[in-house]
Amino acid sequence: MIDKKQYFHRQIQLWGDDIQEALADKKIAIIGAGGLGSSLALALGTSGIGEINIVDFDRVALHNIHRQIAFTLKDENSYKSQRVAKLVLSKNRFVKVNAFVMDFTSFANLGKKYDLILDATDNFETRKEIDKYSQETKTPWIYASVEAWHGYVCFFENGSFEAFDTKAHTPDGIAAPIVMQVASLEANIALRYLAGLSVKRDKLYYLFYDKDGEFMMQKFRL
Repeated sequence: MIDKKQYFHRQIQLWGDDIQEALADKKIAIIGAGGLGSSLALALGTSGIGEINIVDFDRVALHNIHRQIAFTLKDENSYKSQRVAKLVLSKNRFVKVNAFVMDFTSFANLGKKYDLILDATDNFETRKEIDKYSQETKTPWIYASVEAWHGYVCFFENGSFEAFDTKAHTPDGIAAPIVMQVASLEANIALRYLAGLSVKRDKLYYLFYDKDGEFMMQKFRL
């Protein structure tokens, strides 16, 4: 039998037994199980959160695998949410993981309650739906997006997602490491919030590499 305290030993060293036990009562939903979503699920699925719900109707395609770290070549054509859930469970026996093969609208209509919603989608329309749902249910959410060599992260509380330009555009390509970098920031903010630690609300983080290849971060109040 795996010893729970030994499994989470390094986090317990960080913040003690009480916070670690409190995480076991938290429920989150990750919307999207691709690049951002699979990285989020692995980071948070092994952190002691009690229940993680992964929502994605899509299947794994060959062009996904280079940047979506939960998948191997054997997973091509499998449902993303199911494969990610299985991987998380293989790493942590102390978490409940649910895979939902559906879009966000269908998921929202299930009427369940969550402590936090994490955006890992790739389109503004779904993010607007998440924002609307968040306001109606008083559920906090974290927005994230990534493209080329840059990305954005924001914990929404009072700020309006309507401030974003939602006009359609043809996306650039994408480098695998920046996906993990943006997901890491989103996961850290989520974990701090769920652990009851301080986080900045309604502040947009813009991560990018400038023309000289230097990593930069800018912050904007919403």
